[in-house]
Amino acid sequence: MPRKNKIILLVEDEPDIRALLGYNLRNEGYGVLEAQNGAEAITIAEGHNPDLIVLDIMMPVMDGLECCRRLRDHQTLSSVPILMLTARTGESSHVRSLDVGADSYLPKPVSLPVLFAQVKALLRSSAKQPEIPPVLKPADLIVDRNKYIVSRTVAGTEEKMRLPRKEFDLLFYLAANPGRVFSRQELLDEVWGPDVYVVDRTVDVHVRKIREKLGESYIETVKGVGYRFAEDLQ
Repeated sequence: MPRKNKIILLVEDEPDIRALLGYNLRNEGYGVLEAQNGAEAITIAEGHNPDLIVLDIMMPVMDGLECCRRLRDHQTLSSVPILMLTARTGESSHVRSLDVGADSYLPKPVSLPVLFAQVKALLRSSAKQPEIPPVLKPADLIVDRNKYIVSRTVAGTEEKMRLPRKEFDLLFYLAANPGRVFSRQELLDEVWGPDVYVVDRTVDVHVRKIREKLGESYIETVKGVGYRFAEDLQ
């Protein structure tokens, strides 16, 4: 059974900021776990399986980027939504967050209403159930939403890959609609949700990461429009 109150793991090394955010999240009705660095966050997440992780980037012991990368490779935690917070500004920091698998990103100092809106949007997005079958078999792939695993057989050997949540969701959505061309904004609205603030380049970053793992042939770029899942794969 799903938990009545969603559990958020708040990872922040500054005690004052952690206390402020934790207090306000609890006032919004969430259960809040706290960690002060990435290594501690992974240990806590393994023991409590949070519904969402709010993750600072600049921390001692293990920073947020490395923590996010390890969570995305984790056998049981790879699909937990991750919202990155950082005092760093500029597009490069945003892109680096997406590269390691973050679902969304907010700069510090963060507005509490904006934070709450992002948290709600990510939790809604992660709770959505697809109306299409949970297991798709496009071309030589098996895309299993129940397990968040992509598999295929190469030279008689089965390969299994556990993609980060948004990479998987994007692949699943495109594979469920083979041949249909989607603009970047359509993909942002359908996969990330209209309430989550991310830029168009978010889609490009995730498509690139999928291609690095699966190859170039599955997702086609339609110049000046967007992306589609190839129809004529054998």
